[in-house]
Amino acid sequence: MAFHIVLVEPEIPANTGNIARTCAATGTILHLVRPLGFSTDDKTLKRAGLDYWHSVDVRYYDSFDELRLKLAGSRFYYATTKARRLYTDFAYRDGDVFVFGKETKGLPPELVEANRDTCIRMPMTGAVRSLNLSNSAAIVLFEGLRQNAFLGLT
Repeated sequence: MAFHIVLVEPEIPANTGNIARTCAATGTILHLVRPLGFSTDDKTLKRAGLDYWHSVDVRYYDSFDELRLKLAGSRFYYATTKARRLYTDFAYRDGDVFVFGKETKGLPPELVEANRDTCIRMPMTGAVRSLNLSNSAAIVLFEGLRQNAFLGLT
């Protein structure tokens, strides 16, 4: 099994490429929910992921509902600045799914509202609206990995 990172309608190819590289380094499965704000042939996307794309298990979906059906039975955590609880407040386990929204708007409000109990946020000052998407994904993923003794990573 592995952790899962879901990007709902990502817009910036460099962020997705950076996250793909993190997924390759950790054995995490990357799920991309369309529409994407770039082509998967985009050279910025390829450059950010370097030559690790062959090591990434990346899966594509036409809707979040399609993804939810494929990962039925998994526990989902939704990253949003609107969450009450911190990402460190949960005990993660192998197979958990970390969901992130698009860079400009975050997750759809209806998705956040329907999943309030499993929404997570990272603490920060009020000087910015949010952290960078690829940094946020790495922070949450590595907390899950840390809690699980890094799942065989060396």
